Amino acid sequence: MIVAGFLLLAVGAADLVRQFAPRRWIGYLAVAVILLLLGSVSDALLPMLAGLVVGALWVWCMPSERPAPLGFWPAVLLGVLSIGAVVWLGARTDAGLIGSVWTLRSPFGDVPFDLAILTLGAAVFLLESSNLVVRAALDGEHTWRPAELRLVASDADVSIPAATDGAPGEQGHDAPAAGPPVEDAAVKGAAVEGATVESASVEGVTAVTPASDPRAGFKGGRLIGPLERILVMILTLAAAYPILAAMLAAKGIVRFPEISRDGETGARAEYFLVGSLVSWVIGLGAAFLVWWAAHS
Repeated sequence: MIVAGFLLLAVGAADLVRQFAPRRWIGYLAVAVILLLLGSVSDALLPMLAGLVVGALWVWCMPSERPAPLGFWPAVLLGVLSIGAVVWLGARTDAGLIGSVWTLRSPFGDVPFDLAILTLGAAVFLLESSNLVVRAALDGEHTWRPAELRLVASDADVSIPAATDGAPGEQGHDAPAAGPPVEDAAVKGAAVEGATVESASVEGVTAVTPASDPRAGFKGGRLIGPLERILVMILTLAAAYPILAAMLAAKGIVRFPEISRDGETGARAEYFLVGSLVSWVIGLGAAFLVWWAAHS
């Protein structure tokens, strides 16, 4: 159990540092020191070291500035490791130095230190790390590139070189070989104005194209997603299933006006469904992991 807690805590803390820390190396150092202290007082240095190694591998496999090269498979592997640590390793009988003074009560009974670390790690993972997992799933399914966007992009790629290649040819054939400097200047001015108009039209095409991006209508996902997953985890652990169902249904109702403007491609609906389902699965998986650890 403590192994899964350190794994999730290290990964989630590393992603929070990447997202919010102005100087990442200071944030990474602070995370390492905190994990070292927790591992020392709980007699769990090996699980702590495993968490640091997995956190470093996660940062390398799941970059935040570009699409993940391995997709969301690192998240699948992390989930398998966490479930295996909870199912096969179980809870420890001795929590080290802090176990003798640790007391935490909840409406469900006493919470041991190992279970508290696991719950904290799962909650931290649901904040920013899960956003990376959802983004990797969307990137892997290419839900942000409907067919009409690909057609517009291909038309722009074909028309831009034609306009660029045509400008020098027209300038070379239409301009007289010898003439007054005024006429030459006029021809060059016209060519420059034509190139300016063409470049303006090309810029107009590229500026209009991203407006059809299905993700443009969904605002606040970076904040809504973590809050939603935390609520899913809490409501599932509290067995408040009617409230959970009402919350999930309310999200679809609120998003319906944006999805209804989808058109023929269905890109908005696909983006919403894939992102929501992946987010819900992560939240339910975290709740199941904590529930299993508490009842094992």
